Amino acid sequence: MIIEDTINTLENIKKTVDTLAVTFNENRIKEEINEIDEMAAKSDFWAEEKSKIILKKQANLKRSLNDWNELKRFLEDSEVLVELYKEGSEEIASELESTIRSLKGTVDEFELKLILNKENDEDDAIVTIHSGAGGTEANDWAQMLFRMYTRWVERKKYKYKILDFIPGDKVGIKSVTINVIGLYSYGYLKGESGIHRLVRLSPFDANNKRHTSFASVFVYPDVEDNIDIELNDADLRIETYRASGAGGQHVNTTDSAVRITHLPTNTVVTCQNERSQYQNKEYALKILKARLYDLEIEKRNKEKEKVESGKSGISWGSQIRSYVMQPYKMVKDLRTKKEIGNVESVMDGDIDEFIRTYLHYLVGIKENDIKN
Repeated sequence: MIIEDTINTLENIKKTVDTLAVTFNENRIKEEINEIDEMAAKSDFWAEEKSKIILKKQANLKRSLNDWNELKRFLEDSEVLVELYKEGSEEIASELESTIRSLKGTVDEFELKLILNKENDEDDAIVTIHSGAGGTEANDWAQMLFRMYTRWVERKKYKYKILDFIPGDKVGIKSVTINVIGLYSYGYLKGESGIHRLVRLSPFDANNKRHTSFASVFVYPDVEDNIDIELNDADLRIETYRASGAGGQHVNTTDSAVRITHLPTNTVVTCQNERSQYQNKEYALKILKARLYDLEIEKRNKEKEKVESGKSGISWGSQIRSYVMQPYKMVKDLRTKKEIGNVESVMDGDIDEFIRTYLHYLVGIKENDIKN
């Protein structure tokens, strides 16, 4: 990148930041923080059921305000470097280019967080991956997706915990559920729900033929601390069984695995990754609450039938993304039309471009709806 392009990039970044300033509304954020301080000072505040939620909101507001102030300082430092360069300090050209690239990444990330303003976007996520029909091929594909998402978690410096794990008969995974722990993890990952299709030359086919495999990904917000989902004992069927697996952390010698069925909705969840039956039950209830909350949101928005039909079949009908390894290399999101040719990088967890494009796509749909 020549230095003139770098300076032009900074000018465009400044325009973006000016636009973000209007959306962010720093003064309003400060007012909300002060309002919560006043609420927390009242003697009866801590007796309220929602006190924890309110304080969590304040913590997130403070974090956003801190991020905004850091972004502004970063922008000011970049402008100082440009002035130094223009005054004759050409030796800082490399530093200037590097700084502007970093600044652009910071601004892009902040812009995404402003988009993530829907209910539960800031929450942790519960991600479930199921292999489709196809046995070994599909199980291996589910394993590859599991690695892709856990590598993304590591890139984001988030954490994850395996809540349930059912291995394939020979290789791969039949089903796995993980709890992704990190601010905005649900907001980032919510667009990953759907059917993922793989096309490749099969390593399990002696004739080296091309195969198509499917796996489903469901993403739910971890709402356990945010809302009160009432679970009546009479509505639950709780069963215990012996954990299965190929050994190591995924197998147990006692009946510690737990399966919970919510009878009114016929929602079934399992957890078998802990050695303690009590811990498995606690995690299973966490997953169940997230599932029931998701169902309630669908019902509230009158879109349950549409969403469920999209989740019903792990096959051609409801794909969101295709990963083609042969005869060419391409990962394509079928909703946003975003394409990336570096399949290896995507499978190593580099999915931020897909996430960013999908979130912008959602905003675009909303804007069109408002105009119409």
